[in-house]
Amino acid sequence: MSVQPIGVFDSGLGGLTAVKQLRAIMPHENIIYFGDTGRVPYGNRSVETIRRYAAQDANFLLSNNVKMVIAACGTVSSTASDLGEKLPVPYTNVIAPTAKAAVEATKNGRIGVIGTRATILSCAYKKEIERLDGGMKVFQKDCPLFVPIVEEGFISSDDPIARLAVERYLKVLKDEKVDTIILGCTHYPLLKAIIGEYVGMEVKLIDSGKETAIRAAELLKEKGLLNESGEEGECKFFVSDRTEDFSNVASLFLQSSIGENVSRVDIQHF
Repeated sequence: MSVQPIGVFDSGLGGLTAVKQLRAIMPHENIIYFGDTGRVPYGNRSVETIRRYAAQDANFLLSNNVKMVIAACGTVSSTASDLGEKLPVPYTNVIAPTAKAAVEATKNGRIGVIGTRATILSCAYKKEIERLDGGMKVFQKDCPLFVPIVEEGFISSDDPIARLAVERYLKVLKDEKVDTIILGCTHYPLLKAIIGEYVGMEVKLIDSGKETAIRAAELLKEKGLLNESGEEGECKFFVSDRTEDFSNVASLFLQSSIGENVSRVDIQHF
């Protein structure tokens, strides 16, 4: 067993939805979370820039002696897919486990994928789904406004801004009669209620953070690295910009208070 922490990083705060799922599935694990709030969003950056940012984020986590690295960022997962090959610890991103869950969930073989512009342009989910089952029909839509909408807290089911954005972006998927939609960014589960209401209860929404947390638990068990101390795990939070108000926004994602347990790090040094 290992009491070393799991390292999780994201371009901003969306990865906290994965942290929430990790805590539910593996309550004894210690977690270190890094949100690159000083450089968010990654979705409209060049591939070269995203890859550089991803390497720095992972290096910061490794400097904290983590036993595993999780890229809880759809943009990094889709544009820096070889990141794990360079790391000395187990690694997972969000693409493979989420695509697998979608293929298993669909009944009509018509799957929608929503994500940042970089994620959609990479076609990473589409390629993985088609690798798993060549008979699948995949329909993609980038939703660049979803991240700022979530981080501004416009997530209530009756928020007119969020509802308008959901209708504008998802109409094309609704018209294609998809029965499964991948929420290809870890921010998007906070809009799940609005998305679900718009596309209909019969459409299965796949939470990339949840599926990635399940895969992380499987990997740690395979490697004999689960924390079996029996003690409740602790979480430490780091960001690359101002820490003020982080705890308030983080509570939206985690649905629990973190107090002032957050520190700033100069990510450029990594």
